[in-house]
Amino acid sequence: MTEDKLQRDIVRGARAKALMDDELLQEAFTRLEADYIGAWRATPARDTDARERLWQAVNVLGKVRDHLGQVAAAGNLAQRQVDDLVKLEAARKQR
Repeated sequence: MTEDKLQRDIVRGARAKALMDDELLQEAFTRLEADYIGAWRATPARDTDARERLWQAVNVLGKVRDHLGQVAAAGNLAQRQVDDLVKLEAARKQR
């Protein structure tokens, strides 16, 4: 992996973590999920199309959360790789 890619992953990971920690974004996810589930429960039994769309909306929210978590994890991994490269370089210089 190139150093530029590692740095990009680190920056993206930090941004994803900041979003995941953002109180307003978490409130939006929670509120939307509750609204979608409430609307799903209120749909008439014969309105399968509406229930399907609401189910998809709830799942999309989960996928967005999962994606942010994956980007944050990739950033952590990239940071560890950079740290390891720095340690290797320092050890090489000490020889």
